[in-house]
Amino acid sequence: MPYPNLLAPLDLGHITLKNRVLMGSMHTGLEETGDWNRVAEFYASRARGGVGLMVTGGMAPNREGGVFPGAAGLFSDADIQNQRLVTDRVHQAGGRIAMQILHAGRYAYSKDCVSASAVKSPISPFPPTALDEAGIEKQITDIVTAATRAKLAGYDGVEVMGSEGYFLNQFLVTHVNRRTDRWGGSYENRMRLPVEVVRRVRAAVGTDFIVIYRISLIDLIPNGSNWDEVVLLAKAIEAAGASLLNTGIGWHEARVPTIATSVPRAAFAHLTARLRPEVSIPVITSNRINTPELAEALLADRAADMVSMARPFLADPDFVAKAASGHAAEIAPCIACNQACLDHTFSGKLTSCLVNPRACHETLLNFDQAAVRKSLAVVGAGPAGMMAALVAAKRGHRVVLFDKTDQLGGQLNLAKLVPGKEEFHGLVDWFAASVTAAGIETRLGGTVGVEDLRDFDEVIVATGVIPRDPGIPGQEQALSYLEVLRGAPVGQQVAVIGAGGIGFDVAEYLVAGGHSVTADPAAWRREWGVGDPAQVAGGLVEPAPVAPARQVWLLQRKPEKPGRGLGKTTGWIHRAALQMKGVKMLGGVSYLEISAEGLRISRDGVEETLPVDTVVLCAGQVPARGLADQLATAGIAAHVIGGADVAAELDAKRAIDQAARLAARL
Repeated sequence: MPYPNLLAPLDLGHITLKNRVLMGSMHTGLEETGDWNRVAEFYASRARGGVGLMVTGGMAPNREGGVFPGAAGLFSDADIQNQRLVTDRVHQAGGRIAMQILHAGRYAYSKDCVSASAVKSPISPFPPTALDEAGIEKQITDIVTAATRAKLAGYDGVEVMGSEGYFLNQFLVTHVNRRTDRWGGSYENRMRLPVEVVRRVRAAVGTDFIVIYRISLIDLIPNGSNWDEVVLLAKAIEAAGASLLNTGIGWHEARVPTIATSVPRAAFAHLTARLRPEVSIPVITSNRINTPELAEALLADRAADMVSMARPFLADPDFVAKAASGHAAEIAPCIACNQACLDHTFSGKLTSCLVNPRACHETLLNFDQAAVRKSLAVVGAGPAGMMAALVAAKRGHRVVLFDKTDQLGGQLNLAKLVPGKEEFHGLVDWFAASVTAAGIETRLGGTVGVEDLRDFDEVIVATGVIPRDPGIPGQEQALSYLEVLRGAPVGQQVAVIGAGGIGFDVAEYLVAGGHSVTADPAAWRREWGVGDPAQVAGGLVEPAPVAPARQVWLLQRKPEKPGRGLGKTTGWIHRAALQMKGVKMLGGVSYLEISAEGLRISRDGVEETLPVDTVVLCAGQVPARGLADQLATAGIAAHVIGGADVAAELDAKRAIDQAARLAARL
């Protein structure tokens, strides 16, 4: 059997899970739509895909504990009936599902937020109210009530959220808990609340119900928990009646990234391995685990009893089924880009997935068999072209995929060269494997003209983008980002013109000098200042980045802080990474001339010459519409998608979504 550890059952006493795969909690926003059929189908599709146990997005136990006003919870009989639609559908599909109870504490985006002490969070504008004894009792009661309602709604269990800096985590650390009563002071007092919550939840739901506690292994904040405290809490939570310990990493306010694509795979699994022998209940490992091979290895090495993967189930609901049937190469990979999941969540938008546009749209975006089978030409084998080809083939059309280069992937093949974007290798490999499995004919390595396309029923043009001409005197002496990422020699003093996503990528490529800390977990931890919580409380130490390979200036015309247009949840990571490497980021720059002396610029009316020996142009892109225009002139109708339609920072999320939706309706 492939993946014998991952696919082995897990006996929890009153219930046996069919495998060791947990779909971790994700707040998708689906519950807040009020479309419970849509919610049910999201979870049921993952149940049909074979996952052993799922955990819902966080459900608020009360209004003050909601992550935002109007956050979903089980507040009424109607809520219970709505959730029953979800649990019934999941059980009919052969799955198991637990409801996460999430009290946000001071992270709640509300003036009514509460916490251990009146210590405001840096990621919320609202200072919390310090709870009195009666207020604490109300929070415990409400969490217990949420658990009993979850059981009434048909859930197989609950997960009590005690990590990531949420309410229960806030009581554990002196960073937030400044109390001097029985809920503060000594660690025994500070851990009283989570232990009491678990004890009373277990007493309320009985023994035939899963109770997961999400424990923070490393807070990554000043004055966080030390390792002895983590172990003490884990043992107390076990004694209080928890069935499973799920592991959380870092607070939301931490200055260390924990789940973005530049974080090494399984970067924190060593901590789960350290905790596991301390307790007798199963321990779940998490964070940046996205392949069955990696999950299997962690279980085989006894680093954990179960593996939590959240976003991989956005990317592919059939993750487990494909692994079990020997088709792991066809698992759509989570690349941890955050663009359609966390960026959407923290912008108040519905979650989806860059790789899988159907995620959270299962009832709306369907790839049914086409009524009429057509012959389709797709020109351009970048992400838009490949997704259009795959969906069209899935629907029964005969597809020929053209590209002028001799490989699939388009500019994804450049992205995968950027340090911290190694996951793009897997994305290109998945596209290639899927194109082969779908029986799509490929014609690569040749120019495509109008005459090549006349006999097709439909033509899709996905020819991508070309660099925009910035019109700078002397620019013939500069290099384009394409040339740099393809290996052109670059000097030791470099100016990068353009501070969008590509400019940041090129700057990271240049300062890394061929060494990516994402591929070296120990070096990554040193670079970001991740220490050992057994040696320093919270696991936070002084960052020790590797010296940059060269000096880089990152410039933009817009008179604003470079990087403002980057991803909502990842932009700070890119900015911090470059700052650690001494990159000088300047906005409001006018480019006057590129010469042998360097790059002459003007800022705030003051001219200067940057003493650089190489200038790299990353000044935007324009659609590559040559073929589309030729087809229009020849009277051949064509669908234009991706960068060829709109050139916007090589936006793969938009391009893939547009391609899937076009192919779904042809």
